[in-house]
Amino acid sequence: MFNCRICKNKLPEQAELIYRHMPSCSQHLPEFPDKSGIDLEIVTCPWCGVVQLLNTPVSYYREVIRAAAYSPEMGEFRKRQFARWVEKYNLQGKKIFEAGCGKGEYLQLMQNSAPVDVYGIEYGEKSVESACKCGLKVEKIFFDHGNERLKDAPFDGFFILNYLEHIPDFSGFMRGIYNNLNPGAIGLVEVPNFDLMLKKEMFSEFTIDHLYYFTADSLKRALEIHGFDVLDCKVIWHDYIISAEVRKRAVPDFSGFKNAENKLFAQLKDFLGNAPPEDCAVWGAGHQAFALLAGAGLGEKISAIIDSAPFKQGKYSPASAVKIVPPEILENTLIKRIIIMTGSYSDEIARSINKNHPGKFKVAIVRENNLETIK
Repeated sequence: MFNCRICKNKLPEQAELIYRHMPSCSQHLPEFPDKSGIDLEIVTCPWCGVVQLLNTPVSYYREVIRAAAYSPEMGEFRKRQFARWVEKYNLQGKKIFEAGCGKGEYLQLMQNSAPVDVYGIEYGEKSVESACKCGLKVEKIFFDHGNERLKDAPFDGFFILNYLEHIPDFSGFMRGIYNNLNPGAIGLVEVPNFDLMLKKEMFSEFTIDHLYYFTADSLKRALEIHGFDVLDCKVIWHDYIISAEVRKRAVPDFSGFKNAENKLFAQLKDFLGNAPPEDCAVWGAGHQAFALLAGAGLGEKISAIIDSAPFKQGKYSPASAVKIVPPEILENTLIKRIIIMTGSYSDEIARSINKNHPGKFKVAIVRENNLETIK
């Protein structure tokens, strides 16, 4: 039983496609005749939808071996693409890096296409040496776990072109990219287009070097699972490549919660004042009331929680241990102050109290993170 390399859920036990006696490599070619082959086993993850191999990856998967540099047309295409990408996302003067830069072929094109401060990471030692000899800033590293820190981090952007499909630990590698980026950093991610393979039934495109076969939809899901929002996704280069523009997803800013908590707790305590518990009640036996009573420590300052639901009456609020009673308690009671904590039902309850007991109680409503006194 194998787990999906993308989402970690269980994959089907049986391969959906098997290609027998296929080449055992596409790079690091044998220097002597070798007729041995391998069986490619292909399966679709039912959870994230990524088609993938069950095979063990090739030994050289950490290295980028790129022949695209020998195509003048590809070179011109990349220069135009890089210039547009930098302009579109205002990356001028920003630090960006290429994950898996090989000998620096695309680094040079990026450097010559746009005013950016460009870096690269590569695992192949000879490729790193070659890139550095060309004056490029390249670090020898591979994101095996995702905790690796680049010496020039953090970066404002990244690009990874036709390399992600080679990497066995997809999650670890994407985590490594994510952890070396500034908040809101922009990325350009490209992979071979499996939609084209499906449409044209291009079975010879299956190779042991490519562990994943992404459609546009499954690529989006894979990137979103790993912390990136997909801003744009399109097919380029004669439909052979899916190109996704992404942004590092921002984490929520929780700092406001504490300020709101302090303010509301102070308002609640001020409303109750020094009144004895028998004078005070809360209306609403729901999660909001339970949280506020427990968080603000008001359990000892009120005598009851009023609620219309019979199945809650006679029971107690969790954590604050206040008894829940029916609204009829208000017919003959010492209660003088009521705080309504029922979310979208609060105004309805306030009108009911005013109708049935006009002027009898001092009433306040918790609205979001504020206490509003009802006149």
